[in-house]
Amino acid sequence: MAFSYKKILVVGATSGIGLALAERFVSNNQKVIVAGRRKEHLDAFVEKHGEELASSYVFDVTRLDAIPKFASEVTKQHPDLDCVFVNSGIQRGFDFSKPESVDLDVLGMEFTTNYLACIHLTTAFLPHLQAQQSDTCLMYTTSGLALVPITRCANYCASKAAMHHWLLCLREQLKGGPGNVKVVELFPPLVDTELHDEKHQPDLKDVSLKGMPLEEYTDRTWAALQEGDDQIPVGMPEQAFNTFEKQRQVVFKQIVDMSAQMFKKDGSAL
Repeated sequence: MAFSYKKILVVGATSGIGLALAERFVSNNQKVIVAGRRKEHLDAFVEKHGEELASSYVFDVTRLDAIPKFASEVTKQHPDLDCVFVNSGIQRGFDFSKPESVDLDVLGMEFTTNYLACIHLTTAFLPHLQAQQSDTCLMYTTSGLALVPITRCANYCASKAAMHHWLLCLREQLKGGPGNVKVVELFPPLVDTELHDEKHQPDLKDVSLKGMPLEEYTDRTWAALQEGDDQIPVGMPEQAFNTFEKQRQVVFKQIVDMSAQMFKKDGSAL
């Protein structure tokens, strides 16, 4: 099934992958609600595309207690919302061989942004999506580092791995309804975005990182979305996904099937 949703909320849409895909959705004549912390970027998006196709909310996903109100406002003002794309994420480097250098507040903020906020957002928006008569979608940006970590940003890798495992389970749990909610996971490689710039990661100031051009990543991801894929690795993550990750998911499916025999038929105990 092509990615044909009519109105898409993009959380984390002020730059990078979120903004690029939001632009692609609009170019496909899909209505887009952009959300993020930087009002000037959101306003620029709406001004560029017009209020007929674009609207915006200023929101910080780390305010976990505010997420239910945010979801209620969005769904009340946009009852035709049929896709939520959770793209927010930050990356920081930590060297645990020097424990005195590890800022646990920053570490906690990274994990909240990359993982806990995703769960809170999903829980808040799911009732609306499940109540729709048409097909709906939850889409998330994880990372190739969810499959193969690197030492420099261990907490980032762990947060994305946690999210990946949770999404595997979420997809299975939602298969039985209510509603028809598709779960899509994007596994980007290193992409040329501000996630890795000096402003956000000062320790990378003198490091030369060559990421995939954002336009190339967007083109390849959009093509896979149009094919109806629900797990979309692009670039280097494809190697990990197409070798051991596919085999690992075979075992996961076997465990799901075994569990279905052991627990309630409605899957509530899985």
